[in-house]
Amino acid sequence: MGRTKPTVSSDYIVGITDGEGCFYVNFSKVKAYKTGFRIQLHFHLKLQEKDKSLLFKVCETLKCGNVYFQRDNRKNHTHCYRYTVGSQKDIFEKIIPFFQQHQLQTFSKRESFKAFCQIAEIVKKGGHLNQKGLEKIKQIKSTMNQKTVGLA
Repeated sequence: MGRTKPTVSSDYIVGITDGEGCFYVNFSKVKAYKTGFRIQLHFHLKLQEKDKSLLFKVCETLKCGNVYFQRDNRKNHTHCYRYTVGSQKDIFEKIIPFFQQHQLQTFSKRESFKAFCQIAEIVKKGGHLNQKGLEKIKQIKSTMNQKTVGLA
């Protein structure tokens, strides 16, 4: 009888993403690209080193991404582990559909995810390969991952 790897529930992934997750769009200057920029979509979860086993369970449940050690030498910070999905194929085929099916609960994370999806759609259609598309992506990105205070 084969052993199954430990996983976590979809609700757990939503909850931990609401608290510790990040949908991120990276702009890299790359001269070889026609527009001079490479656009990469990422999904991250970061936890303290003592909780890294949870990240491996998330990785196994979503069947994509990897877990990495992240050194942090800032005062009052501990070393941590980061679960990262950077494969655009996995972002389009696994991460976005997962969070479309399992809605995030916090307003700010839902809004960031919505913006992330808008950018993903532009990228999917090749809009990131022209200046107009890049400007639209930059504008949408500026609304992501905002710390909102005093919203009811």
